[in-house]
Amino acid sequence: MATVTVDSLIQNPRLSFRPKVNVFLKPSRSLNCSRNRKLVFSKAVCLSSFKPCRKIHVVKASSTDTALIDTFDASSSDEVLYKETFPVKRIEKVEGKIFIRLDQSKDQRTWQLTVGCSLAGKWILHWGVSYVGDNGSEWDQPPKDMRPPGSVPIKDYAIETPLKKLCEGDIFHEVKIDLNPSSGIAAIHFVLKDEETGAWYQHRGRDFKVPLVDYLEDDGNMIGAKRGFSIWPGALGQFSNMLLKAEASPANSQNSGSESKDSKNETRHLEGFYEEQSIVKEVSIGNLVSVAVRKSPDKTKNLLYLETDIPGDVVVHWGVCRDDAKRWEIPATPYPPETSAFKNKALRTLLQPKSTGNGARALFTFDEELVGFLFVLKLGDNSWLNFEGNDFYVPLSGASTVVGQLGESDAASEEISSQAYTAGIISEIRNLVTGLNSEKSQKTKTKEAQESILQEIEKLAAEAYSIFRSSVPTFTEEAALETEALKPDVKITSGTGTGFEILCQGFNWESHKSGRWYMEIKEKAAEISSLGFTVIWLPPPTESVSPEGYMPKDLYNLNSRYGTIDELKDLVKSLHEAGVKVLGDAVLNHRCAHFQNQNGVWNIFGGRLNWDDRAIVADDPHFQGRGNKSSGDNFHAAPNIDHSQEFVRKDLKEWLMWLREEIGYDGWRLDFVRGFWGGYVKDYLDATEPSFAVGEYWDSLSYTYGEMEHNQDAHRQRIIDWINATNGTAGAFDVTTKGVLHSALERCEYWRLSDQKGKPPGVLGWWPSRAVTFIENHDTGSTQGHWRFPGGKEMQGYAYILTHPGTPAVFYDHLFSHYRSEIANLISVRNRNKINCRSTVKIVKAERDVYAAIIDDKVAMKIGPGHYEPPSGPERWSSVFEGRDYKVWEAS
Repeated sequence: MATVTVDSLIQNPRLSFRPKVNVFLKPSRSLNCSRNRKLVFSKAVCLSSFKPCRKIHVVKASSTDTALIDTFDASSSDEVLYKETFPVKRIEKVEGKIFIRLDQSKDQRTWQLTVGCSLAGKWILHWGVSYVGDNGSEWDQPPKDMRPPGSVPIKDYAIETPLKKLCEGDIFHEVKIDLNPSSGIAAIHFVLKDEETGAWYQHRGRDFKVPLVDYLEDDGNMIGAKRGFSIWPGALGQFSNMLLKAEASPANSQNSGSESKDSKNETRHLEGFYEEQSIVKEVSIGNLVSVAVRKSPDKTKNLLYLETDIPGDVVVHWGVCRDDAKRWEIPATPYPPETSAFKNKALRTLLQPKSTGNGARALFTFDEELVGFLFVLKLGDNSWLNFEGNDFYVPLSGASTVVGQLGESDAASEEISSQAYTAGIISEIRNLVTGLNSEKSQKTKTKEAQESILQEIEKLAAEAYSIFRSSVPTFTEEAALETEALKPDVKITSGTGTGFEILCQGFNWESHKSGRWYMEIKEKAAEISSLGFTVIWLPPPTESVSPEGYMPKDLYNLNSRYGTIDELKDLVKSLHEAGVKVLGDAVLNHRCAHFQNQNGVWNIFGGRLNWDDRAIVADDPHFQGRGNKSSGDNFHAAPNIDHSQEFVRKDLKEWLMWLREEIGYDGWRLDFVRGFWGGYVKDYLDATEPSFAVGEYWDSLSYTYGEMEHNQDAHRQRIIDWINATNGTAGAFDVTTKGVLHSALERCEYWRLSDQKGKPPGVLGWWPSRAVTFIENHDTGSTQGHWRFPGGKEMQGYAYILTHPGTPAVFYDHLFSHYRSEIANLISVRNRNKINCRSTVKIVKAERDVYAAIIDDKVAMKIGPGHYEPPSGPERWSSVFEGRDYKVWEAS
């Protein structure tokens, strides 16, 4: 679900509670509708191509320019060579409030929980309850008499209730839930969903939790009155505290005879409260961009008039072209007022406000020999607008050309040159491989020399592929949220993919609760692609004992908490249409049984793969398997599968091939690969030929007396040993790098980011093409939080992994949060400079408070509060952008 962080009301001093001020239970008109909304910023996507040219200085306005603009509209229609209006969409963010109120009914016998929202939308309360004595975090459905009208059950664990407007024409929505204090309910859990956008709104990254008993532990998501402190001044002070008996829930009534329950479970102390939480909603706004071209009065030049109704400052980032290849260049003067050059690659013109005050405009003058005008728009918040993913294109001669379409180079000589150069590289790779594999070479070459040759082969392969990637020139700029032109489908190996993958983890630990997660991701497919992601990792698809999918049962039953098999197929199809490859989460280490054996042990499987206990390893102490001993570590929550059995491997290969063909998965994320030998993984990957595969080899780092050791070679060696066992057919998550980043950022010990040989200390320092780097996932973060990345330092982590070699993975909760624009900027830098899994890193600084590196001599970066500036030399470095304790430069 799209997680939006909800901030405390105290952060807005205009709306915060103050002593001796009356607070009404029903929000006044000043707290709802449009008065309580605030436009924050908008964003859009840019993609354009260019060729650099000459340096241009800022041009000031002249009265002649203004006169020409004013008379342009007066020209007759037969003088117009070309006229077009482009519809565009931009995203505005609107601030509002979620309010939660608990108060007592007039008869003082029941209570009422009210949840409301001050923003327009189609709001749904997704909620459930937990009962006294429940263990774990799972929800239950509330009693039927507690459900408001219009409520719809979601499978067996939640309810969805629509919020309704207070009155016709109002945007304020709310829903009321009546509570019986003797019902045995310990807490109400909920999240708010906007069906218009598909966004889910949580509290501090978790469900809202309203406690109805005193003893519940506050795990960071609890809301309500705090004990010993009253927020109810004035009129609300009349609420009296009530001590009410709590009956055991029906689910636990059979155990009520026990006298061992803690006395704290026998009473509840309810207090009324009123809380507001800030939310931000993204709203799509439609605008128009109009252009017209005609001859100038002296007939020797063409005039182009451009106007738009987009509010605020609008900058036209533009260039011209001389043929259908549409290569950007800077034209000769004159230029409109407020025009300046950008890096000698394009011009920027600030549109001038129209005299009517509605929109902005500019007039451009061009020589007759110029064929087209190319542009994108930069808005006041540094977001960008283009036309359907491409540059705006306006023909200056009036010829019919598809607007917005990227030009294709017709230079046949360039294509021949690229083919010849690529053939040369391939020939060189063959020579290196032949020399490496020869018997004489194996005897005489040292291990270091052989590794050096392998690295050279990888570099050459990456260089060959980069020729294809750069076949369509594109312009991208530091603040733009864009991706490069579509890359050719060039396969190198399943262990690396093409080398240019950027992975998005498309779920978190709570995603199953929506019941329609596949459809929610489908709605975001184009957006995920536009941000620059090439691969998405989806959750486990099979029927599972646990709702998250990691306790699979019937492998061929793909109707899960995330959605149906048809919805999964539809999602994969949409992602493919958006140019995104899909990884299935394959849980191969263990499987839950359907039936018990004669000893009452669950070790007999059903469904299409109806294995018996021979499919279970013999040394799993819990499930009485009759297979061979395990080839890895046991996972004690479910029967561990014996992959040494030929029938097991045959069935699993057939199942994986079925998933490839039936669902359309392109590759695999392999769960808990520490549990079985990597050679079996090679067998499965050889059979299914995925475009990309990554294994989860999770292992503890090296510590001494609770402090992480600087040398983590033993840890990364275990991960690399597993990759070696797969014969390099799979990469692995770089857990070492995540652990070192934790310690470096938490303790301000950035020297840890360089090992004893001056290389990165994780897997990416030894085998970067097989390292999948990440800072968070559904286990370490989300609502589990087993190993959460240092708070507030997430962008330093992304500045590291998105500029370094390896294949970076971005967690869903971070992508759809306030970090989104910063992450998109870093992806832009990575794509623009063709950083890939084999890029080279030169660590230039690794000290107590700062780490700095130069990647491929194209990108420089630093993280940490300390100072660093790239050295002056052949490369001229320009700052791209910076954030909290990180900065990125590009070589010009």
